[in-house]
Amino acid sequence: MKINLKATNLDLTPAIREYLEKRIGSLEKFVKRFEIRGEVKLEVEIARTARHHRKGNVFYAEVNLHLPKKILRAEHSDADIRAAIDKVKDKLKMELVKYKGLSRNFRD
Repeated sequence: MKINLKATNLDLTPAIREYLEKRIGSLEKFVKRFEIRGEVKLEVEIARTARHHRKGNVFYAEVNLHLPKKILRAEHSDADIRAAIDKVKDKLKMELVKYKGLSRNFRD
């Protein structure tokens, strides 16, 4: 699984990069069977919505998972970047479980 990271209005520190790769990388076991049929690409964007805000949902995480013939998407805003990453991972996991349940009928 190829992971592309993008940070907008936010410094992508090594600690945040490692946390993100660890959390999002844990979904690799769900997409292994799709890698056989084609390349699986994961695009991750983390951002600070505005530099002047100090309270509320300041951080944003978005994930697009490109599977063969399907794109799964999850996004979440939160006051903490790590919490936003965790929530977006959970949402993407739910999308993968739903997709895998539907795709069982269409095995090669």
